[in-house]
Amino acid sequence: MTRKNLLLTILLALSLLSALFGGARPAAAQTAPADDADLPLCLPDAYPTAPADCLALGPSPYLTELARKGIDYPFRPLPAYRPDPAMGYSDINYLKVGETALPLYASLEDAMSGSAVQSLGSGLKYLAVGGRVDNDGGAFYPTTSGLWVAARDTEAACCIRSGRIWGLVFASNPASSFGWIVDQAELHAAPGYAAPKLPTSLYRETVVQIYDKVSADGTDWYMLGMNTWVERRYIRQFVVNLTPPQGVENGRWIEINLYEQTLGVYENGRLVYATLIASGAEPYYTRPGLFQIYEKLDKTTMSGAFEADRSDFYYLEEVPYTMYYDEARALHGAYWRTLYGYPQSHGCVNLSIGDARWLYEWAQVGDWVYVWDPSGETPTDPALYTEGGA
Repeated sequence: MTRKNLLLTILLALSLLSALFGGARPAAAQTAPADDADLPLCLPDAYPTAPADCLALGPSPYLTELARKGIDYPFRPLPAYRPDPAMGYSDINYLKVGETALPLYASLEDAMSGSAVQSLGSGLKYLAVGGRVDNDGGAFYPTTSGLWVAARDTEAACCIRSGRIWGLVFASNPASSFGWIVDQAELHAAPGYAAPKLPTSLYRETVVQIYDKVSADGTDWYMLGMNTWVERRYIRQFVVNLTPPQGVENGRWIEINLYEQTLGVYENGRLVYATLIASGAEPYYTRPGLFQIYEKLDKTTMSGAFEADRSDFYYLEEVPYTMYYDEARALHGAYWRTLYGYPQSHGCVNLSIGDARWLYEWAQVGDWVYVWDPSGETPTDPALYTEGGA
C-alpha cells in the first residue's frame, strides 16, 4: 500500500471514530503545527506525551484525556454476574394485611364460623401463610404462627414471594465505577440540563458503568459512555473501597454507604458482592459506625412500635435471612419492598430476598459491618438512636 493510500485509510478510520465519539474535537486540537506537516497521523490511542514520529490528532486527544482520568477505551465489561434468580424467591407465601383490620382465627372451624380470637389493624403487617384450603365455607389460609385467615376478610391477593435480585457477584475487582438506575432516566449528551437529550432512556434496575462525574446546574452528573450523561437523582453509584475500615483485621467486612444506599461485601482485598439497599429513614436512621454480626436467623418475626400510642405498630412474620449487628438493627430480606436505593426502614438494612440470601450464606457471626455516610448528613450522636427496628 502506498503512503498516500495508507494516509487516506487512516483518515477514513479517524472519521468513523470521530463520529462515534460524537463530533470533531476543537479546531486547535485538530490542526497540525506547520513544522510537523510531513509527519503521518498516529493510530488512535492515548498518548500521555506528544509522540515525535506522528501526529496525535483525531480521537487521540480525547482518548488521552480519558486515560488521564484512569478510563480505558475500549470500555471493558464489569467482571460480574447476577446470582441464580431462584435465590430471589421465598419458600413461604406472604399475605399483606389490607387497609381494614384482619380477623385471625384459632382453627379452620372458627374461621368457617367467623369466631375470631384477635385481629391485626392496617399498616405494615404481613402474615406468612401455608397452602390454601378450599371448602364449602370459602377459602382459608393457615399461618405459620398457628392461626387462620379467611380469604373473605382480605383486601390483598395472596401471595407474595418476591423474586427480584439487584446484586452482582464479582469475579475480580472492577476497573471502573458502576451503579444502578433507580428510576426511568433521561440521558443527555453532556452534563447539564441545557445539553441535548438523547432519544433513549434507561429503566430502573439497569446496571451501568460510570466513567466520570462532574457537577453542573447544582447536581452531580455521571458519564455512562461516550456523550452519555445522567443526573444524580436517577442513579446510585457504588464506590469501590478496597481498604479495610479501621478496626477490621481479618479482611472480611460488609460496607454500607448510606448516601448512595449501597452495600458491598469485601474479602481479602477484593470486592465479592455489591447491591442496593433501603436503610433507615428520618428519624429512624441506620446508625453509622463499625459493628459485628452477633446473630444469624434463617427466619424470624419482627414487630414493634415507635410512637407513644403505638399507632405505627408493625408486624412482619418470617423475615428471611436476618443478621443482627447493632442492637435490633439487622441486615435482612424485605419481601414487602419492591424499590431499593432510598431510605425507607425503621433502622434496619433492607435487602431483596435474593441479595439477603447471598449475604446470609457468605456471612459469619463476628463479621464486620461498617456503616458510613460520605455526605455527613446522617446523625452520629448515639443519644439520637433507639434500639432500632425493621
